[in-house]
Amino acid sequence: MLTQDMLTSWETGNLNQIKSELSCLQPVDVADYITELHQLQQAIAFRLLNKSHAIDVFEYLPKHVQEELLNSMQDTQVVQLVEEMSPDERAELFDELPAKLVKRLLEKLSPEQKQVTSTILGYPEGTAGRVMTTKYVRLKAGLTVGEALSKIRLQDEDKETIYYAYVTDDKRSLVSVVSLRQLLFTFPDVLIQDIASRRVIKVSTETPAEEVARTMQRYDLIAIPVVDQENLLVGIITIDDVIDILEAEATEDIQKLAGISGDESALSPPYVTIKKRLPWLLVIMGLYIGTASAIAPFQPVISAVPILAVIMPIFSNTGGTVGIQALTVTIRGLGVGEVTVKDTLKILGKEIVAGMGTALTLGLTMMVLSLIWAKPEERWVAVIAGIVMASNTVVAVTLGTLLPMGLKQLKLDPALVSGPLVTTILDTIGFLTFLTMISSARNFWG
Repeated sequence: MLTQDMLTSWETGNLNQIKSELSCLQPVDVADYITELHQLQQAIAFRLLNKSHAIDVFEYLPKHVQEELLNSMQDTQVVQLVEEMSPDERAELFDELPAKLVKRLLEKLSPEQKQVTSTILGYPEGTAGRVMTTKYVRLKAGLTVGEALSKIRLQDEDKETIYYAYVTDDKRSLVSVVSLRQLLFTFPDVLIQDIASRRVIKVSTETPAEEVARTMQRYDLIAIPVVDQENLLVGIITIDDVIDILEAEATEDIQKLAGISGDESALSPPYVTIKKRLPWLLVIMGLYIGTASAIAPFQPVISAVPILAVIMPIFSNTGGTVGIQALTVTIRGLGVGEVTVKDTLKILGKEIVAGMGTALTLGLTMMVLSLIWAKPEERWVAVIAGIVMASNTVVAVTLGTLLPMGLKQLKLDPALVSGPLVTTILDTIGFLTFLTMISSARNFWG
């Protein structure tokens, strides 16, 4: 965050003062500071950091700022910076960069880092293999505790985390896991295979990232090993990665519910906002054209019964809100692993029972409002309005439960069922039912 002292330093051109202030801040705070600067100032501020500090700061910067800084730097500086990044952060950065730049950077990385990055990028997006890091502590089964601690001191200073050490055999197959706490409080001559746990909680490279996050949450882990199809240890996923995964998944689900495609931040450029929102808006408009076309034949009825124009918007807003409430609860339950498709009937039963109580209240409220607003000769509409409001409420909770469950059964993302989509479906059902009943009743009473 820009303080007044920092702003004054920029105004006076006191770069030494800025450098001093930045050196005292944590990397994440420096990243926030640089993000708030103008593009030219961002490049200057980043160059004021020492090498190790700059590498840490770079990983916290937004992707668009990272790309701008890379474009402002010489190739040698870029390669040095990218070379020192953690493999998972480097892979995430490459996902956002233009393909030509990624290809050029890959060619200039050291053979080891090039191989590591290519391997991570080779796994599908959204899987454990794509978000893992290859910087982990690995121990051979035959070591003593003393030898293991010496190995960690001498060789593992740059590893992502040292809270867990993973024990493998000569083929690199994962055998067991031992914590740093166990190593520190055990006599040096004890074999690590005698204190390590063989009940290893692990995931495969193909495991969905969201499932990894749930597994770590369930077992209170700060890191989890990743193995390939042959049980060979290939990486780990740490708690900071899981926080990023959960944030990304929650953001994606919320935005999909609102009818936004992709990842849009509050400070995204206008063209990004248009790109993310407009497609859904056009789709929803297309669906509403269908709804409007279904209502069009009832124009004479609406003209003859003016109260309909007053109460129909209430149908739309209330029914849509009820549907979105059920939809949100169901998607959230599926997302955090609270429920599965097997629980569909149980959830549906609960929603219908709750929906009946809600339907009765909303139906009576709609009936009373219709009686208040209607002319004496139109008060018969109140009965139909109450019945349709109640029935539409039950339909809403049913759709809000079954649609995401159906997508989950088909191995699709339940969040694809957006709130606007459910609202449109409910509007079509509610309006057609209401106007058909009104038209029939009017013709009957003629």
